[in-house]
Amino acid sequence: MTYFRKKYPVIFRTLLMTAIFFFYEAVLRAYTSSESLFPWLKYSLLFSLVYGAITAVLTDLLPGKWGRRVRLLITAAVPVLFLISFFVFKQFKVFYDLTTMTAGAGDALGQFQSNVVELLTSYEGITIILLCTIPFLVYLGWLDELDPPYESSLTVKGISIAAAAACTALTILGVRADKTYGPAYASEYNYQSAVSYFGLMTAMRLDTMNHDNSEEGGEFEPVIPEKTAPPVPTPTPEIIWPKNMMNIDFTALASKADDKLKKLDAYCATQEPTSQNKYTGLFKGKNLIMITAEAFTKEVISPELTPTLYRLSTKGFVFNDYIQPASAGTTGGEYQIIFGAMPTSGGKSFKNMATRNNYMTMGSQLNRLGYNGWAFHNNSYTFYSRNKTHVNLGYSNGFMGYGNGMEKYVTKVWPESDLEMMEGTVPMYIDQAPFNIYYMSVSGHNNYSVKSNAMTKKNWDRVQGLPYSDPVKSYIAANLELEDALAYLVRTLEEKGIADDTVIVLSADHFPYGLDDDSAKLPYVSELYGYNVKNLMQRDHNALIMWSGCLEKEEPFVIDTPVFSLDILPTLSNLFGTEFDSRLFVGRDIFSEKAPLVYNMNYDWKTDLGTYIGKKFTPYDPNAVIPDGYVEQIKAEVRNRIRYCQLYNQTDFFAHIFGKKK
Repeated sequence: MTYFRKKYPVIFRTLLMTAIFFFYEAVLRAYTSSESLFPWLKYSLLFSLVYGAITAVLTDLLPGKWGRRVRLLITAAVPVLFLISFFVFKQFKVFYDLTTMTAGAGDALGQFQSNVVELLTSYEGITIILLCTIPFLVYLGWLDELDPPYESSLTVKGISIAAAAACTALTILGVRADKTYGPAYASEYNYQSAVSYFGLMTAMRLDTMNHDNSEEGGEFEPVIPEKTAPPVPTPTPEIIWPKNMMNIDFTALASKADDKLKKLDAYCATQEPTSQNKYTGLFKGKNLIMITAEAFTKEVISPELTPTLYRLSTKGFVFNDYIQPASAGTTGGEYQIIFGAMPTSGGKSFKNMATRNNYMTMGSQLNRLGYNGWAFHNNSYTFYSRNKTHVNLGYSNGFMGYGNGMEKYVTKVWPESDLEMMEGTVPMYIDQAPFNIYYMSVSGHNNYSVKSNAMTKKNWDRVQGLPYSDPVKSYIAANLELEDALAYLVRTLEEKGIADDTVIVLSADHFPYGLDDDSAKLPYVSELYGYNVKNLMQRDHNALIMWSGCLEKEEPFVIDTPVFSLDILPTLSNLFGTEFDSRLFVGRDIFSEKAPLVYNMNYDWKTDLGTYIGKKFTPYDPNAVIPDGYVEQIKAEVRNRIRYCQLYNQTDFFAHIFGKKK
């Protein structure tokens, strides 16, 4: 061994650094995932070898002991990245890319310092910190034995450089050639998937290469038009519904646009607009109250404990298969609901829209019709830069949060009361019809215990008899404040006699990720759901409320097809009968003829025929005949829609179409 280290020190250092890098990857994997080790084990080991070879070769070129010093420094610095990623995952239950950690999670971690202390001092936190210091301590303690100051000959250095380059090329080519997982490295790149399949270091490298999704090479793919079921013959003439489209000449627009805008123009021009339908204009002229409910989930709803939520979710439109994808925390969930697009730039996505022409938000659409608009939040008005973003959503009277007006109505506790927010703000607009309101709630936020959550403490007596563990009961108790807020809201609307003329729309921002301490599994979420959560679609299932008093006079309209947050904006646009172009949305009006397609940033998807999860398609009916090429067609469609979301967030697309915002 001594002869080998002295003769070929660069090879020995390659193996040493490979072992160190792979150790960090293995520790992170053990504490953040309970999934199968394949393909992570193969690709994480191969990429660790690549990084080990590159590190050894480059540092071997340094003079004297500098190479060893740099390797020691790397051994001390790299685990910091792993530890930060672990603690962010432990808090939010998803891996945040570099942009989101700086633009989004930084806000959260900055405000909730007590959470950070709890994370660091938890048994799991202390354990992983100790594990991640082992390589550095061993390296430092046995430095001369593990990394003696031998230098390679020029010949060995040259061969090593060639070997490292070949190792890198072969590994990348091998990944790209993998028909199952290769797309996650390139055309279907997503940070979550990259960590899961290739390891953290590769995910960070790919994230840096694709920073802000600014690559120009991506193109939209040709997709066979979606097939719709033939109309059922009727004895009366078929109604020819007008198309939901505007007079937009995408060809002319493209002639004076840059490359990204040209791609968007070309894509929209190829899309088939959806038709108006019997629900078009159902809510025309009515008031609108949209609510993004912090960490809400469907299982909170019950006829006994939450009668108002139960009423709103079962009268009128009933959604049996609704998905709220979690990708960039609260700000990402808000982005999906408000803009009808995926937050492809992570925590920076919403901030990118602060100076854009947000022409198609419901705030902007109804503002053009003379509505009185307000946006409200009962936590800090500067949190996630809402003081910059939420004043540009089209609400005519601006945005109010704690610190620029909401403190008059809401007591400063953690988390603040949704009921107090409603009691303080509803009188501001209740006599100002037609009104258009947006709420971002906070009462359902973690932590979930009587000691650390003011809403849990306030409502604890109401949940003590429930057959759940204390953390789950604490979560439900916190959400009872939202129930009380909605009860007050509906009661006030009815007392004013305008419940029939008002629409309430509610969706969560994300699943209750703060319910669990276990980083690899979701035991308390599974307890709440009533089944073991095995995939993201199961984790992100939720409730969508779309209610008006006028709907209670009719039989409930049940929607069994898959629906997700990106469908809310086009559906409301159709229901309110506004002028919009369905080609500009990657979601669908759920009452249109367009086939349902729900997807997330991991490129998982579901349609009315089946689900594609973890690179495997599973039909709902095992005996169903799936059309040839169906799976590849939908995969290409999902890639296109996510590509649209990327370019939409990188450009001021609606200013390109409708002119700069005034």
